[in-house]
Amino acid sequence: MQVEYADVSLLGSREDNQDRVAVAVAEHASLLLVVDGMGGHAEGARAAEITRQVLLETFWHTPQPLFDPLGFLHLTLGRAHEEVVRIGMQLPLEQRPRATCAVCLVQQSTAWWAHIGDSRVYQLRGGAVLARTRDHSHVELLLREGLITPEQAHTHPMRNFVECCLGGDPILSDMTLSGRRPLQPQDVLLLCTDGFWSGTRDEEMGSLLTSTGTPLSELLTAMSQCAVANCGPASDNTTAAALRWKGP
Repeated sequence: MQVEYADVSLLGSREDNQDRVAVAVAEHASLLLVVDGMGGHAEGARAAEITRQVLLETFWHTPQPLFDPLGFLHLTLGRAHEEVVRIGMQLPLEQRPRATCAVCLVQQSTAWWAHIGDSRVYQLRGGAVLARTRDHSHVELLLREGLITPEQAHTHPMRNFVECCLGGDPILSDMTLSGRRPLQPQDVLLLCTDGFWSGTRDEEMGSLLTSTGTPLSELLTAMSQCAVANCGPASDNTTAAALRWKGP
């Protein structure tokens, strides 16, 4: 597996960083993840860290290449949800730890991904966004129905409200899983929290991150810094992981 990868997590204008990020690269498979602890709830950072640990530990203890990638994503996110619920059981429901998450598995020239909430996965190719996840949010629904424009979505007063997450209610929220996504050489997979995509346009992601003249780590760091600057005093924790597929 020939890949180039990078990750970044910036504080933004917040007092602490409740995001978590990881890229795990093995001989026959790779796993990327970003987790956004929900700052309006108790111990958002702990929820994000537990989710990160469950996903990574399960990946490293699963034979690779994985026999059932989508089953792995569904069951592992379910386990992470259970662990986050467990640490908040003594708290009132509205105060329990919660997190959004995006995770992507890469193997055999193919990507599979899953997400809960408004952490996103992008597949970039040839300077453009080939595919991206759709947030579990009211604003995303308005966007899909054509009731608001992408520009209005960036400034909508409900843009930070999500309808699904890990933790909180013991019943697992809806998650969205991709189908099989074939990869071509130089495709870039990008996972990011809302602090990153809210300060970056999709066109910028496609054009900059698919550029091959600059190391992916430099491109990702520069884009994250721009996202923080674009959001100004309201900037959130800004976190992303990216992988450039070069071949099997």
